[in-house]
Amino acid sequence: MRSIFLLIIMGAILLGAQYSVIISKKIDISSLSSQQLRDLFLQKRRTIGNLKIIPINLVGQDSARTAFEMTVLGMDRDHLNNYWIKQHYQGISPPLTQPSFESIKAFVENVEGALGYIPSSMVDAKVKILYEF
Repeated sequence: MRSIFLLIIMGAILLGAQYSVIISKKIDISSLSSQQLRDLFLQKRRTIGNLKIIPINLVGQDSARTAFEMTVLGMDRDHLNNYWIKQHYQGISPPLTQPSFESIKAFVENVEGALGYIPSSMVDAKVKILYEF
């Protein structure tokens, strides 16, 4: 199973696919480390400074989500599912999801503290890049 995910990631790299973790231009955060992102998307951390962060994930099994999970979270789907099962019993829910990159971008633009990932080609003046993978 792990080799399948690695092949997907390698394919994305070879094809030049690149994604950006974005936040609204209105937010005064200029960058995040991979560990901070990991903690936010695993709901181990919920704020940066005084700002509540709302991580947004792409719904389903899209290759971008798989790349994000492997590259940023360091987990394949099976490990991540097991993680969320354990968190459920502690009252912790996974990040919100959106059905498309367009809806992730719109959510990030309009909801204070929302954080998501989109193809780098979709980045414009309404959002800023905090991390790239």
